Amino acid sequence: MKVTALIEDDLIDKIKEATGGRNITDSITIALKEYLRNKNIDKVIDEVEKEPFVFNEDMAAYGIRNLNRNR
Repeated sequence: MKVTALIEDDLIDKIKEATGGRNITDSITIALKEYLRNKNIDKVIDEVEKEPFVFNEDMAAYGIRNLNRNR
């Protein structure tokens, strides 16, 4: 998709340097993908904070050792 956007030159220069992109389009694409990846990670962190993982006691190291010994 072709897009026209007014973005400050300083910001574009910083994005190009941070991403190592070959050109402006490549740099902005890399930056946007990284932004979305970070947002998805934040979403997962929020979900885990709301409902933390609960591990079965039998699946802890001690429980697994006992399972292996009882075979």
